[in-house]
Amino acid sequence: MMEGLRLGIDVGGTFTDLVALGGGDVITAKVPSTPRDQSVGVMRAVEAAGIEAGAVAALAHGMTVATNALLERRGAKTALVTTEGFRDVLEIARQNRPSLYDLTQDRPPALVPRGLRFTVRERMGPEGEIEPLDEASLEEAVSALREAEVEAVAVCLLFAFAHPEHERRVGAALREALPGVHVSLSSEVLPEFREYERFSTTAADAYLAPRLAAYLKNLGRKAEEAGLPAPLIMQSSGGVARVEDAISDAAGCVLSGPAGGVVGAAYVGSLSGHRDLLTFDMGGTSTDVAPILGGEAQTTTETVVAGVPIKLPMVDVHTVSAGGGSIAWADAGGALRVGPHSAGAEPGPAAYDKGGEEPTVTDANLYLGYLADGARLGGEVVLRRELSREALSALGKRLGLGPEEAALGIVRVANAQMARALRVISVERGLDPREFALFAFGGAGGMHACALADELGMRTVLVPRAGGVLSALGLAISDLRRDYVRPHLAALVGTAEEELEARFAQMERAAAKDLEGPEYARRADLRYRGRSFELTVEADDLRGLEERFHAAHERRYGYRMEDEPVELVNLRLTATVPVEKPKLSEGPPEGEAGRGKREANFDGEWLEVPVLDRERMGEGSEVEGPAIVEFRESTCVVRPGWGGRVDGVGTLVLEKR
Repeated sequence: MMEGLRLGIDVGGTFTDLVALGGGDVITAKVPSTPRDQSVGVMRAVEAAGIEAGAVAALAHGMTVATNALLERRGAKTALVTTEGFRDVLEIARQNRPSLYDLTQDRPPALVPRGLRFTVRERMGPEGEIEPLDEASLEEAVSALREAEVEAVAVCLLFAFAHPEHERRVGAALREALPGVHVSLSSEVLPEFREYERFSTTAADAYLAPRLAAYLKNLGRKAEEAGLPAPLIMQSSGGVARVEDAISDAAGCVLSGPAGGVVGAAYVGSLSGHRDLLTFDMGGTSTDVAPILGGEAQTTTETVVAGVPIKLPMVDVHTVSAGGGSIAWADAGGALRVGPHSAGAEPGPAAYDKGGEEPTVTDANLYLGYLADGARLGGEVVLRRELSREALSALGKRLGLGPEEAALGIVRVANAQMARALRVISVERGLDPREFALFAFGGAGGMHACALADELGMRTVLVPRAGGVLSALGLAISDLRRDYVRPHLAALVGTAEEELEARFAQMERAAAKDLEGPEYARRADLRYRGRSFELTVEADDLRGLEERFHAAHERRYGYRMEDEPVELVNLRLTATVPVEKPKLSEGPPEGEAGRGKREANFDGEWLEVPVLDRERMGEGSEVEGPAIVEFRESTCVVRPGWGGRVDGVGTLVLEKR
């Protein structure tokens, strides 16, 4: 029996994926997700992999519980307590409009309705207390909250990021009077300036925590009953945390699933000798894209999820609703649209034969020959091409198209959406996609990768061996991680290095209490004086801060202002406890990899193309397009004009000929 296995289990909208690493072996499994209780799919994946509980040393888990709660507005009944006169900060926001000329666009509703926002009389200023906390107003707020029967409370007082004393007093009173209610303090969740973002992040934390806690405690019980170790939970920042830490940082779990894929891509890409990547993760419900620079996943604090700004460190992922399960439809003007609605796991695409009647991207790929008629997905789902044809024909009638034209149109529309997403994380950030390799994974990533690379002028595509379950692999190799931040608004010139060292040392002492033997990475948020937004740069060497900021600003915006004073805004510390990473290797080919040929459609032309079995391919195995390579959990379509070989770590490296 294998021992010391590290498990990564990722719950997606359609499938739940498992990867087990140990002793140089990679075990994978894929089962349909169970939306009503994601933990059921997690345990089914363990069963499907045939893994004995005693062989598991660690279990890392990425889920969509927090994401779905925000998207569907199914979080806890949440209240807000704030300083008198500021109850409407959540709605006033920044007064910016995403679509400037769209007079009919509605902003997503605030997580806390106005009737559940309460105030206390107090006032902190930048130098400390201005008006003491009025205990009578606090008692009134507590009484009103008790009558409202809320499940969670977000406490956000003015200047609490610098002077948290009043906020802590309010939190203590609430926890004493309402012991069953979750309380989130902004001074603990996000000790940074900017009221709206601090209010929004803290409200999201309170809104998500009860649901997340219930799910994780349920999962923990099931893992314990099965003899598995306590789960480690993937954070949006790209590291894992203990269950209790994840519950206390619920807002930091909203990108739990996508983060695992980016971590896995950075690791496998580096092993293949490619450290500058654009990742392309196409699953059943959505597509996630992210930049990787120098082998490192990039993080941002400017993420907006379901209309809610969350100013916590998160892997810099951009998501579009174009996945294998995205439904194709005709709008009122007769134009073909794809998404945002998804067929999900239940009923799934028409080809699943589980009640779905509307065509999806998967149905289009099946009809065009990229997927095999009768192929089995996740061990349970058998694809039926005839059902896809019927669904495509029905949509085609509304558009005046045949099933072939409808299928080609669906793929083109989906590709256009995904290409725009890749431009957002590259061109719009000062990066030239032609200087990057496209790292494709997810169940459907390999089918669209070459077409997207052609669209963006990219010449290299990487498809890893475990591409269909790469997010789970990323979970299995993720380090334990905690992030810390301290506000420090001051001119960079004139700030003593000793003062900054003392601030960083304070955060390192806090990290040493939370983690055992962590490694530290220091960063700083800087801006030109008077500007509204800052950039984060590495701060391990304080002497080079200003030049690194100028370079980062030029890279992001195309110019620098060396005559303009630079200001410090925040100091950040990332503490990690690294885990041992496996050395992936690829063996020699196992005989003839050909599975025969089948008809596939490329740009309207049906061609007879070879079909290769990736499991029989090995290091050095070559492929020339047009061809189809069938992996255990996914499929790669090698378009005409592309070709490549399998490298020493099992990655199919495709180059534009």
